[in-house]
Amino acid sequence: MSNSFQKMRKICATRSLLRSGAVFPAVAMAWMAMPQIAQAQQYSFSSVKVEGNTRIEPATILNYARIARNKPVSAADLNAAYQRISGSGLFEAVSLTPEGSTLVIKVQEYPTVSVINFEGNKIIKDAALGQIIQSRPNRVYNPAEVEADAQRLSQAYAQDGRMAARVTPKVIRRDNNRVDIAFEIKEGKVTSVERITFTGNRSYSDRRLRQVLATKQAGIFRTFVKNDTFNPNRVPLDQQKLTQFYQARGFKNVQVTGVSSQMTRQRDAFFMTFNVIEGQKYHFNNVSTVSEIPGLDAAAYDKLARIGNGQTYSPQAIDLAVTRMEQQAIKDGAQFVRVDPRITEDPRTQSVNVTFALVRGPRVFVQRIDIEGNTSTLDRVVRREFRTVEGDPYNPREIANAADRIRATGFFKNVDVSTKEGSSPDQRVIDVNVEEQPTGSLGFGASFSKTDGIGLNASLQESNFLGRGQFLGLSLGTTSDNKTSGIKFVEPRFLGRNVKFSFSGIYNTSSDASNTNFDTKRLSISPAFEFPVSERGRLEVRYKVGQDEISNVDAGSSPILQREEDTLGKQTYSGPGYTYTYDTSIDQIDPRYNMKLSFSQDFWGLGGDVDGGITSAKIQGERKIMNEEVTLRASLEAGAVHTAGGTTILQRYNGSQVRGFESYGIGPRDLSAGNQDALGGNYYWASKVEAQFPIGLPEEYGITGGVFWDAGSVWGLNDTLGVGGAEVDDSMHVRSSVGVSIFWNSGIGPLRLNFAKAIKKESYDKTQPFDLTLSTQF
Repeated sequence: MSNSFQKMRKICATRSLLRSGAVFPAVAMAWMAMPQIAQAQQYSFSSVKVEGNTRIEPATILNYARIARNKPVSAADLNAAYQRISGSGLFEAVSLTPEGSTLVIKVQEYPTVSVINFEGNKIIKDAALGQIIQSRPNRVYNPAEVEADAQRLSQAYAQDGRMAARVTPKVIRRDNNRVDIAFEIKEGKVTSVERITFTGNRSYSDRRLRQVLATKQAGIFRTFVKNDTFNPNRVPLDQQKLTQFYQARGFKNVQVTGVSSQMTRQRDAFFMTFNVIEGQKYHFNNVSTVSEIPGLDAAAYDKLARIGNGQTYSPQAIDLAVTRMEQQAIKDGAQFVRVDPRITEDPRTQSVNVTFALVRGPRVFVQRIDIEGNTSTLDRVVRREFRTVEGDPYNPREIANAADRIRATGFFKNVDVSTKEGSSPDQRVIDVNVEEQPTGSLGFGASFSKTDGIGLNASLQESNFLGRGQFLGLSLGTTSDNKTSGIKFVEPRFLGRNVKFSFSGIYNTSSDASNTNFDTKRLSISPAFEFPVSERGRLEVRYKVGQDEISNVDAGSSPILQREEDTLGKQTYSGPGYTYTYDTSIDQIDPRYNMKLSFSQDFWGLGGDVDGGITSAKIQGERKIMNEEVTLRASLEAGAVHTAGGTTILQRYNGSQVRGFESYGIGPRDLSAGNQDALGGNYYWASKVEAQFPIGLPEEYGITGGVFWDAGSVWGLNDTLGVGGAEVDDSMHVRSSVGVSIFWNSGIGPLRLNFAKAIKKESYDKTQPFDLTLSTQF
């Protein structure tokens, strides 16, 4: 702004004046001598001339100016014209200069961006950075946009854990009014979370609460573990997880009042402190159901609450009860029924009374469901998670449950489900906005055991195959003696219903593996359907076709194996089967407990060479004690196989279920044969008890300890005639072992070391004092 106009602003107290060059100096000097009334002076221009433009048409500039010819124009009008032209973002410099009856508008256009470069980046590649910024080559240079791009790049590095990253934009002038833009990047080191602490936690230790958070402390594998980098966007999620953890354990009024994050002086790490007010632990006292709808009997719904007196308070228990009651109302044909849980608490007794009120909700319908953001995933994959369709009564709770089911698919990074009014007040439109994430993986892994040695495996998995929500997996594995391959396909919602269809196939070969002296081939394919039969129970029905082959039995092996090769060496089997599973984790209210039961049978004889079947059962439970620092596990399993023409060793059990013993290390054995061959058994049982607990190491190392006790047996043969007709002992001899374990959630996968001691065994058993298992993808 010129000095003359600054003086004029002081004299006239004008709020808006023309900037430098807005009015030629002679007019400005004349205005300086005028009294305050001079601000009302007006001008009129017979013509408006535009200069300096090369790309932008004069008509476009005149449209921004809005200066009419031969019409009165005030100083405020000229200032407004300047602001409009300058604010268009098209020009680097603008001036408005009256020359007699002509107004000259001079502009200097922003240059065109020729090239955009990134310098100094190593962690994030150019292609990824180019997707973050808004500036593009061959577009008009915009300084504000370039500065915003620098901020976007800094934020991208911050989300990757590099809070000290610095991005400086540089503009290089070229000929023909063009510029190059270079973003100079100093990536810095990863800003990790050095320590996470808590204040106010009395019931649970810092170690236990750290397990709840999505953010983790930096450990020895901080280079590979991304969750130990500081990400401010993850803090609200951590607060929510912490609140839900406490509420699920009865702390109804828990509060996470704040999170303090302090950066170290070196700017390479953060110390995080979560402030917790636990409050009192509550339990359910009186739970009842009332109906405020004429003709609707509350007694029929009361039993659906399934909340016992004295049970630990949990919001999930209330939500499940409400969902069951509302679903029952729909089955009963009662529309627009809402269940209103009315909660009253008694701080004196630390109890909660809940009254489930059946009330009539508003007559509102779902007009339509709009899905946006999905580029690869088909709409029907999202839509099938809704139990509501267009025209159904609108139920807010069911919409929220559908949103949770969409998130649970794992196909999307973000899921936002909102509701707005439709074409009329009694109509609702459900908007679903999703952000997709990668769902495929290519894995290479390694495994090791004393029996099979070092193994390598590779897998290719896609959980959202062709955007249809289907799973496709291929796997290959090999050890020194075994080769395995498999394929699996799963359609979780067959024909749009809550029925899972799967198809699996395997092909395995072995050569003198696992205490055996023969070669094997196993091939099978199995289509299956799985569907719910209760809230926690599911039933799978299948049909399986396969072929087992035993060959190249060593000449010094047991006559039993030689006869099996001669008479049953290559067998084809075919038949139906089923598996029933009961899993409390599906809707478990108390997260400290979990139990799973399974029972399965397969029947052979509908084609093929084998007539018989196999039956197995397993029950396993888990409980967390000592403020959930220690996990106890126990299981009991058993199985039996029977065929009319006798079984082969491939169909019998090998005893690998009992730790401390090798595969085919227990069970019937022909000691008279030269190889002292293991024969396997038609029956088995195994019992396991295990405890896992911290051993004092920093939890960021991911190392815990354990102890276990196993017992079991393998027994029963159809053919017991060994060398020289001697009887092979196939009785049920109990074996047992004890041991210690080291669990390590390492940066390359979960690893477990077992050190076992057989305390009850037969003289001919093959023990395995040490076993290391490593299953990983990297």
